[in-house]
Amino acid sequence: MPLNLEPNIPDPDGFYEELVACQRDLPDDKALLFQAKLLLVLANHVGERSVLTQAMQAALRSL
Repeated sequence: MPLNLEPNIPDPDGFYEELVACQRDLPDDKALLFQAKLLLVLANHVGERSVLTQAMQAALRSL
């Protein structure tokens, strides 16, 4: 399965607002921990190692 890099979230602005709201009152260290835990939950949901590798490579390329 190839990594989908096309827009795929029905309400991207609403998702972004919810994501920001989850971290708004957290200190920086807790916000980073939240992000790491969210990443691992989503990675587990995806499950396919080749897709996860493609996602990591895409993220590195965008730095």
